[in-house]
Amino acid sequence: MEQTQLQAVWAQILNKMKEQELVGPSAYNWLNPVEPISLTDETLELGTQTEMAKEWIAERYLIFIEDAAKAVFGVPKKVILTVQESTVQEVEPEPVTRSGKKEKPDQGSLFPEGNAPAGHAAAPVEVPIVAPGDNSSLNPKYTFDTFVTGKSNNFAHAAAMAVADKPGKTYNPFFMYGGVGLGKTHLMHAIGNRVLKNHPEMRVLYVSSEQFTNEIIQAIQQGTSDKFRQKYRNIDVLLIDDIQFISGKTSTQEEFFHTFNTLYDAQKQVIISSDRPPREVERLEERLRSRFDWGLTTDIQAPDLETRIAILKNKAQSDHFNIPDDVMVYIASRIDSNIRELEGALTRLEAYASLTKRAVNTDLVAEALKDIFPNGKAKEVTMDIIQEIVASYFKIKIEDLHSKKRTRNIAYPRQIAMYLCREMTENSLPQIGNFFGGRDHTTVIHAYDKINQDKETDNRLSGILNELMDRIQKV
Repeated sequence: MEQTQLQAVWAQILNKMKEQELVGPSAYNWLNPVEPISLTDETLELGTQTEMAKEWIAERYLIFIEDAAKAVFGVPKKVILTVQESTVQEVEPEPVTRSGKKEKPDQGSLFPEGNAPAGHAAAPVEVPIVAPGDNSSLNPKYTFDTFVTGKSNNFAHAAAMAVADKPGKTYNPFFMYGGVGLGKTHLMHAIGNRVLKNHPEMRVLYVSSEQFTNEIIQAIQQGTSDKFRQKYRNIDVLLIDDIQFISGKTSTQEEFFHTFNTLYDAQKQVIISSDRPPREVERLEERLRSRFDWGLTTDIQAPDLETRIAILKNKAQSDHFNIPDDVMVYIASRIDSNIRELEGALTRLEAYASLTKRAVNTDLVAEALKDIFPNGKAKEVTMDIIQEIVASYFKIKIEDLHSKKRTRNIAYPRQIAMYLCREMTENSLPQIGNFFGGRDHTTVIHAYDKINQDKETDNRLSGILNELMDRIQKV
């Protein structure tokens, strides 16, 4: 059958679909570019311009095409879709801007060219274009000043600041990955806020991958592909969160690929976050994976005890909530999964203490956070556990802690053990003194005051105490 005859047959099928209203008007943005390739007694072969278009039509419109074909031919036809470049090439003049300069040609998109057919115009949808200095997509509370750094995130924090100071010129793209609630989103907003502070003329857009996908679908349905491209390809900094959610979404990956290329070629900054490194994101196209590796990839680990305590202190100060140090250690020792849960626990404790009008101590914490802590309460810490952990850490014998030896390598660990017993147990001063070789309670007071004072100026000691508390809580 000649091509003109095939075209006529395909036109009949499309008309039948319109008559029977089998699909919505936006479907013809995809169906009009399709070209018939062959027709037999059993099959109708149709060609699409891209693999993505083939998959899109197969998933959404194939059954309706076959229904219309049956109505046209009077017998069922199996419709086969193949990828084949169109033989009809329309050459359009390059658009010219008001300045007289030619616009850069479109670098590809999943969207079919053109609008919906006449008589089936899609209802327009408003796609807001990002204006210079617009910070509406950013959370002003998420800045570098409010981000607590530690061993787990130092590198990511430093890299993020470098990107924010020289967007498009340092580490492009910048890819951050890590578990839920570890601070990736905070850093992304911090980058955006810093860029706008230093460059108020820039266009910055933060968006989740889910929102990006939803806007693609909406643009397809409403025939507003040009507005979508204008929004995402005319910005200076694109921050896209949780990129792993586009895995397996062919159309979204197709559009993001072209958006990425346009921005990268124009030396615009792209920042991406995920819960895993690019190579571990399943069903992610290799061409995207390779582009993510062009820049810098960094991870954010779960915070260590010292950082968790610092996070609690930072939030408590921000909320004007007075909380004893031992309570912060108590909470931080038991919640080590992520920052979000840690801050949520403190918020709950604040509310519980305010409503019950009770003093904030470990008993109140265990009660307020019983559904967060395993078994409803914290593990019981005893002086036996403390002396065992301290002796092991300093590589001395337990008997040395009870002895009369006063050499620094023995006396100082003993003072630390006494300090920890007062901080982490309910034992009285006389009980602690008696436990450590029958010493007087004034000795315990002196030991506690010395360690408490030293840790304020000795970062190494502060780190040792945090490490010991962490080990004790995990016994």
